[in-house]
Amino acid sequence: MKLHTASRAPNPRRVLMFLAEKRVLDRFELVNVDLNAQEHKSAAFRAKSPLARVPALELPDGRVLTETRAICTYAEGLFPEPNLMGVDATERAFIEMADRRVEWYFMLPIGHCIRHTHPGLAPLEQPQFPEFGRSQGEKLREVAAWLDAELQRQPWVAGERLTIADITAFCAIEFARLMRFQAGAEGFHALQAWRDRMAARPSAQV
Repeated sequence: MKLHTASRAPNPRRVLMFLAEKRVLDRFELVNVDLNAQEHKSAAFRAKSPLARVPALELPDGRVLTETRAICTYAEGLFPEPNLMGVDATERAFIEMADRRVEWYFMLPIGHCIRHTHPGLAPLEQPQFPEFGRSQGEKLREVAAWLDAELQRQPWVAGERLTIADITAFCAIEFARLMRFQAGAEGFHALQAWRDRMAARPSAQV
C-alpha cells in the first residue's frame, strides 16, 4: 500500500506515528508530497485526494482513503495489536472523545494560528488573517490548561494507557513549536512531562 505523506505536516505525522506504534510502518510504501511545491494541488494528486489533502492511503483494490482518522481506523482493523483505539464499545467511545477533543480544540487552533501568522506558510494560506491567527493562539492556551489538568490526574490523554489521542496531542504540541509554544514555559508542567515521555518513544522519530 502507498501512503502519501508530507514531512513536518502534523496530520501525516499522526498516521506515521500510529503505524510506528503498531510496528507495521515498514509494510507501507511512503510517497512524499512536497506541499511547498504545491504537489498536493496537482491534477495527478487530486485524482487520489480530491480535496488536495494529505495523508492519503492507496488501498490494494485501487481505492484511496483520505482523512487521518479513517486511515488509522483502517490500520487498526488490519493490525489490531497493540490496540490504540479501544477494545470494547465503552473504551472506544471514550478514546474517540479524547481524540476528537484534542483534534478540534487543541490541534485546530494551533494550525489556524500558524497558518495565519507564520510567514513561511503564506504560500499555503492565502489570504492570511494575522489577527484571527493570534486569537487562535489564545484559545490554544485555554485548552492547554484543560489538557494539563487531565494529565495531572491520569498518565495518558485518554486514561491509563497510550492511545491514538496521545499521538494526536503530541503531533499538535510539536507543531506548536512554530508558534514558540512550550508547555513548561507556560506553566503547564504535567503537559510538558507527558510531552517529554512521548518524545522519548521510538515512534516520535518518524
